[in-house]
Amino acid sequence: MNEKLSRPQFNQMDTTEKQALMESLAARYTMTFLGLHTFDHWGQSCTTGIFEKDGREFVFVPGDTVTLGWERFAVGLNQESREELEYLFREWEMEQDPEEMIRESMAPVRQAAIGPMLAGRELEELCWEPVALDDPHLRPEWLEEFRQFALTGRDSLTLVGHARFERDGDGWQAALYHRMNYSDFRSQLQKQGLSLPTADEWAYLCGGGCRTLFPWGDGLDYSMRLHWFEDMDEDENRPYDMEEPNFFGLSIAYDPYMREVVQADRLTTCGGDGGCNICGGLGPFLGFLPCSPHCKPEVQEDNELNGDYDFYRPIIRLENYD
Repeated sequence: MNEKLSRPQFNQMDTTEKQALMESLAARYTMTFLGLHTFDHWGQSCTTGIFEKDGREFVFVPGDTVTLGWERFAVGLNQESREELEYLFREWEMEQDPEEMIRESMAPVRQAAIGPMLAGRELEELCWEPVALDDPHLRPEWLEEFRQFALTGRDSLTLVGHARFERDGDGWQAALYHRMNYSDFRSQLQKQGLSLPTADEWAYLCGGGCRTLFPWGDGLDYSMRLHWFEDMDEDENRPYDMEEPNFFGLSIAYDPYMREVVQADRLTTCGGDGGCNICGGLGPFLGFLPCSPHCKPEVQEDNELNGDYDFYRPIIRLENYD
């Protein structure tokens, strides 16, 4: 690996050097270089390049050798998290120690060498194809159901496995659902020169090598605006705190309902459990625990992608960059 692309060396480079390096990356991968930006979040920071290609933004993430996985608290639970778990344990009449229970959900501690990459800044949808309302593939019975729904004043109708209609300003956006196999999807990405992060790469993108349970600490920060636990009606356009760009400039692991597909032999996801813990009434801490960078990757039962819960982040590895 080019030493300039590793985090220790890259962080020591001055602005002029970084600018030149980012411009050379843009030329090599036929991207538009949008400029350098400093991302500073949760005690980590990186001044890096933002790129655009085919309508999506990428950010350069330098490589590093980091410790991943979790076995014990680095700092310890804050009072609010401890009280929440103690309450749940009393309700369940459990005698298990909270730390022991959390450890069962975490991947083992390990060293990982992470290569440099260009990473998609946002999660992207799977299986859904936007279409016009007069698209001939929208069946008459679906359109009739949509017309009845539109009269209710609500904003989103999903006909599971078939179509979706979402209010878009004064109009509506329709989408068709296409069943998709994990292996076929990976092949499609490869043809575009893209890949998925491995579970170790995802853990690095999410946590940056942090040794705490979450990137900000061992306990949940209840001062944050949390998806599914705060009503955003007053200002619907503002992002949730965990959705804001992290120290690498990525919007990652902010919604437990959104499973992020990673590269593996079988369909495997990180960053969410499809909302199982939240649906089960387990509260914010255990609801967001699957979003920990150290949580065990979840190997799904079959290889069919679920467009309602599975999302992806394209990456470009820079393994052969000199």
